[in-house]
Amino acid sequence: MSYFFTSESVSEGHPDKVADQISDALLDEFLRHDADSHVACETLVTTGLAVVSGEVTTGGYVDVQSIVRDVIRDIGYTKGEYKFEAESCGVLSAIHEQSQDINQGVVRKAKKDQGAGDQGMMFGYACRETSEFMPLPITLAHIILIELSKIRREGRRMRYLRPDAKSQVTVQYSDNGSPERIDTMVISTQHDPDISQEQIRADVQNILLPRVIKRLPKETQKLFGNNYKLYVNPTGSFVIGGPHGDTGLTGRKIVVDTYGGRGAHGGGAFSGKDASKVDRSAAYATRHIAKNLVAAGVCDQVLVQVAYAIGVAQPVGLYVNTYGTSKVSDKKGRLLSDGAIAERVRRLVDLRPYAIVERYGLKNPIFRPTAAYGHMGRDPYQDYVTIYREGKPHRKRVWFFAWEKLDLVDTFRQAFGL
Repeated sequence: MSYFFTSESVSEGHPDKVADQISDALLDEFLRHDADSHVACETLVTTGLAVVSGEVTTGGYVDVQSIVRDVIRDIGYTKGEYKFEAESCGVLSAIHEQSQDINQGVVRKAKKDQGAGDQGMMFGYACRETSEFMPLPITLAHIILIELSKIRREGRRMRYLRPDAKSQVTVQYSDNGSPERIDTMVISTQHDPDISQEQIRADVQNILLPRVIKRLPKETQKLFGNNYKLYVNPTGSFVIGGPHGDTGLTGRKIVVDTYGGRGAHGGGAFSGKDASKVDRSAAYATRHIAKNLVAAGVCDQVLVQVAYAIGVAQPVGLYVNTYGTSKVSDKKGRLLSDGAIAERVRRLVDLRPYAIVERYGLKNPIFRPTAAYGHMGRDPYQDYVTIYREGKPHRKRVWFFAWEKLDLVDTFRQAFGL
């Protein structure tokens, strides 16, 4: 019998995502001036106010007020009627130095011996449902809001749109786990007053969804039949939104940030944390491993877990679950167990914090783009960033979303005899 799975996403104007983007913009700015900055920055946004707090050790100076206002402006909160606006909102900073108890566990004489910034477990997941090796529901939920944001920023159609929005997609699956059809979509978007729910629904149906469907692969387009259920602003009105409608906090959208509820999550947030915090860096590393295992043909679906002790470089555990989809055998033709797969991955991939940071270039200011529309399933790309050394600006070409690269495929194929 068919079953249903649902995932949601939120736009860059959602209050929790406003907070995430401010935290990551501040992290980027600290790294821009000092690549060895240790940052754990939390943000709260509410009516007319942004509060930043946390622990930072850095050799650089950051104008917190300017960074916060730039992010709010870029998102689109630029009108007084929003009750949260870039130029007039209050900005309070309560940032202080990182605990020496934590610092002594992370910093070592030999950089390769850098310890984990905290204990905990992190998960990475991948499957064959999309070309991004991501679950289909969260991928569609993100794309809906990415296109809605583009329409708002273009300013030619649906000109009543405001920055806050949410989406939710329910996919019907067959018994063998293959997507069969799109069953339900829920799209809620903040809007100007005096626009009817009927008009917004018509525009979603006739403007937004055709753009969404157009950018999808042909096989995914076929899942959109004529019998899906569409709910647009189900409460009838969504004028009051953003930080005026709900208080936003860093780290409250960790499921949106990852796999939409599929696989698992260790519980640690990402945004505002430098890469010495394995909550973030090891989650990227396990996603990289999972994606490359599936792409290499080792399995069709996989969950990878890694765990650390604070101050210790080597992981205390590595776990792999292929959900019975493993396709690799030993020399005697026996199907390899998930434990055996995990052992080979452990030998092939260095999961010490220092190695993870070096592999993905996580001391570069690359994190603001991760803070909306998911940290996983994004296209890796190179671009130039400005960094400061001894007070002088330098241009540097760096990788963004490097953990999404398929650069371990050949390694895994060779190791597993594929």
